[in-house]
Amino acid sequence: MGEEKRQSPSLMKVLNVCLKQSYAFHFLFFVIGMSLGVTASIYFQSISFNFQATLLSRFSFPPPPTLPLPLPLQPITTVPLNVQNSSKVTEEKFRMHKMEDEELFWRATLVPKIREFPYENVPKVAFMFLAKGPLPLSPLWEKFFEGQDGLYSIYIHSDPLYNDESVPENSVFHGRRIPSKTVEWGKPSMIDAERRLLANALLDFTNQRFILLSETCIPLFNFTTVYTYLTTTNQSFVASYDDPRKIGRGRYNQLMWPAISIADWRKGSQWFEITRNLAIEIVSDWKYYPLFRDYCHPPCYTDEHYFPTVINILSPEMNSNRSITWVDWSKSGPHPGKFNRQHVTVEFLEQIRFGTNCSYDGEVSKICFLFARKFLSNTLQPLLQLAPSFLA
Repeated sequence: MGEEKRQSPSLMKVLNVCLKQSYAFHFLFFVIGMSLGVTASIYFQSISFNFQATLLSRFSFPPPPTLPLPLPLQPITTVPLNVQNSSKVTEEKFRMHKMEDEELFWRATLVPKIREFPYENVPKVAFMFLAKGPLPLSPLWEKFFEGQDGLYSIYIHSDPLYNDESVPENSVFHGRRIPSKTVEWGKPSMIDAERRLLANALLDFTNQRFILLSETCIPLFNFTTVYTYLTTTNQSFVASYDDPRKIGRGRYNQLMWPAISIADWRKGSQWFEITRNLAIEIVSDWKYYPLFRDYCHPPCYTDEHYFPTVINILSPEMNSNRSITWVDWSKSGPHPGKFNRQHVTVEFLEQIRFGTNCSYDGEVSKICFLFARKFLSNTLQPLLQLAPSFLA
């Protein structure tokens, strides 16, 4: 018993020493761990800062430039729109342009989505003259157009070599010439000129009717009669008929098939009058025109077949199948009859004006022709003398 009591204090001392050593080791490990943690924290913060700095230096954008102060707004000057100034501005803007046919035709066939005009719209008739040079009967036409401003437009296609500077500034024909190209009779260039006239006239949205004339044409009635006749119908006036003879179907080229068949083929007069919608279709046509250009050569004449055939394909129901320009084909030959001063009498003109019956908007009419050709330059004076009787 005594030995056990003596050994107990010794054992307790040993245990105390071990506990103290354990605490010392724990404290030492704690200090080492703290030191390592602080060191690692400082190290990783340094790496993170450097990485962010590198990213910013690579991908940051330069500061935006200093914008100038906005300029003060200028007042907008408005111009009242009406049929006189709006249509004249359009005509003057486009008549003497420098566009080639490709751009001209593209611009001419643009169709507004909004049908209502932003200004007062009075429909106009576009008078398109296909001429070699001057218009010798222009004084008669001056009387025809007198006092009708805002109801018509004039376009002239003439030989590029012709100098039209002699046209007086007070004439309705002054400045009406469009950019023109050489035209050869019976060649595709004739159709090119007609489409060019249409394209220029289409640039004016107020033009609703389009009539092709020549320098030998004369009016048979006053402007009011002609204007009313054209603007109160939806029909176009293009002679288009199936001619089984050699000078008709005999000119058809089978290379035009299948776009144009022999059943589609038509013949007629080149002197047409058409609506705006049909004019757009003609100018935008690149399906049928190349076939006529490539496969219709003398004795096939494009001016006698292109318009009649294409209109027969596109909208036959909107065509009256007759021309409103009278021509004398009573004599055989490739050209119609010509008239000089001896032919110009009241009886002769009255026969042309009222000597035929025709259909107009489903009713029988005595007025079938509004214009006539071919009147030579020496007919001007007798025509002017008789003008009060048929242009009044």
